[in-house]
Amino acid sequence: MVKRRKRRPALRRTSSVPNPIQPGYVSPQRSVPSDIGRPDYALDGIPKATTPNDLRKDAATLDRMRAAGSAARRVLRKVAAEISPGVTTEHLDETCHEACIAEGGYPSPLNYNGFPKSLCTSINEIICHGIPDDRSLREGDIINCDVTIFLDGVHGDHSETFAVGEVDQQSQKLIDITRECLYLGIGAVRAGGVVSDIGKAIQHHAEEAGFGVVREFIGHGVGEIFHHLPNIPHYFEPSARFEFKPGMTFTIEPMITIGEPKATLWDDGWTAATMDLSRTAQFEHTIVVLEDGVEILTVDETEIQPFIAGGKPDVWPARIRATSTNGGTSDK
Repeated sequence: MVKRRKRRPALRRTSSVPNPIQPGYVSPQRSVPSDIGRPDYALDGIPKATTPNDLRKDAATLDRMRAAGSAARRVLRKVAAEISPGVTTEHLDETCHEACIAEGGYPSPLNYNGFPKSLCTSINEIICHGIPDDRSLREGDIINCDVTIFLDGVHGDHSETFAVGEVDQQSQKLIDITRECLYLGIGAVRAGGVVSDIGKAIQHHAEEAGFGVVREFIGHGVGEIFHHLPNIPHYFEPSARFEFKPGMTFTIEPMITIGEPKATLWDDGWTAATMDLSRTAQFEHTIVVLEDGVEILTVDETEIQPFIAGGKPDVWPARIRATSTNGGTSDK
C-alpha cells in the first residue's frame, strides 16, 4: 500500500476512454477473529505510532518481517488464483481477508485511516488504493492487487499487476516494463547509497520505453509501523539524499503509466486514477538493506534472491500468475 505524497483536486471523468472504471457497491467491513493480533489503528482507524528514531531493524525484527513478507506472498498467490473474467473485486477482497486470517495475521489495509477493505484492487486507469466492490473483472482488464499483512507485530507489503484473460499488446508491455522497473529500482539500492538512486533507475527505464512515472504516490519505510520514513520517490529527485544503512526496511513500488503520469483522486478519498484515464501498472516488494546487498523480504524462503552477495541480479523471482498458484522460480 503506497504512501500519498500530495493530493490533487478531482477531475471530471471523460467519456473518450471506453468503459472507464466507475465506483460500485462497497459492502461493510469484514470482521477479524479476536485472537488475531491487531495494529494500533484497527479499532478507530487512527494510526498512533510514529517513525522510530532508529530506522534500522534488529535481527529478531527482520526475522519477523521475513515471516510476514512470505505470508504476504502466499496471500497474493491465493488472490491471483481467483482472478478471471466475471470475478468481482469484492470476491478478491474476501479471498485476501480469509487468507490473511488463515496465516494468523490481520489484513493491514482494513480500517487504516478508515480504508474499508482488506485489499487494494486497482483496475486499468486506477493507479492505487482502489476499493473492492461489486464490479466484475472483464476480459482485457489489468488489475493490481496490493496485499499487506500484519503478522507478529510487523507488516509485509507486496503487490503485482495481473492480466485478466488476454490483454492488448500495449497493456502487456506496460505490465512487463513496470515489473522491470521494480527490480531495477531494487538493484540500485546499496548501503551508503541514497534514495535518488532508486528513482533514477526507474525513471530512466520507464521513459526509455515511452511510459511515465507517477509522482504523487511513493514507497515508504515499513516494519512495526505500516508507513514511516524514508520516503521513496520512484522518479529522479536530486534532493532525495537520505542515505541507506544496513537494517533499513522499506517498499519500492513504482506506478508506471501509458499516458500522462498525473493523478486525480475520487470522491471516496482513496481511489487514485490517471487524469487522462490511461492505463497504469504497479509492482511492489518490501526489502532490507544489507552490508553487502539487498534482500527481498516478500518472497518465499525457497525463491531467488538476486541482490544478495553471490546472487544473479538479472535473474528475478517469478511473477505470480493469475488463475494459478504455481509461482515457479524465475521467468526473467
